[in-house]
Amino acid sequence: MFTGLISELGKVSAITKGESSAIFTINAPLLINEIRLGDSVAVNGVCLTATAITGTSFTADVMVQTLSLTSLSQVSVGSAVNLELAAQLNARMGGHMVSGHIDGVATVVGLTQGEKWLQFDIKVPENLSKYIVNQGSIALDGVSLTVGEINEANLVTVWLIPETLAKTNLAAKQTGDLLNVEVDVLAKYVERLIARGQESK
Repeated sequence: MFTGLISELGKVSAITKGESSAIFTINAPLLINEIRLGDSVAVNGVCLTATAITGTSFTADVMVQTLSLTSLSQVSVGSAVNLELAAQLNARMGGHMVSGHIDGVATVVGLTQGEKWLQFDIKVPENLSKYIVNQGSIALDGVSLTVGEINEANLVTVWLIPETLAKTNLAAKQTGDLLNVEVDVLAKYVERLIARGQESK
């Protein structure tokens, strides 16, 4: 489990592609001493497993299916990626519960610069909009954010504060870029409970 609070802005130093997977090498000098082989690391919100550690970098395998279903397909050598280690149960819980399992991919459709903030407008897949509510939680590329607005056209607006812009890769996003979306897992649990209740009637 993760919290959506980014620990480090890492940089992809190498990508080796095979027929069924790719190997990402990511430079993470701030976190590297905390990463062990087999640890889960969220990379742009995608839960990956550290398979090797060399110097200040770690490597992780990414399956072709993961590449096709997430924004990691747009990542290239030199790309900045949001990194977060798995949450510790004895630590303060910030952000919200994030699993690292991506529900879909959104597209950035608008960016509006404010005095100290950036308005982010994204188009989410229609099948995910039912899990998103005003003032609810959403994870975009692994970043825990509060939904400002969502309309009937599946357009979601969030506002990014200076802290988020400084510590994540969202500041570099442009119109047309893709973002990994993970909706609030609690909404999916509620949907499941309601469905089971209706089935038992």
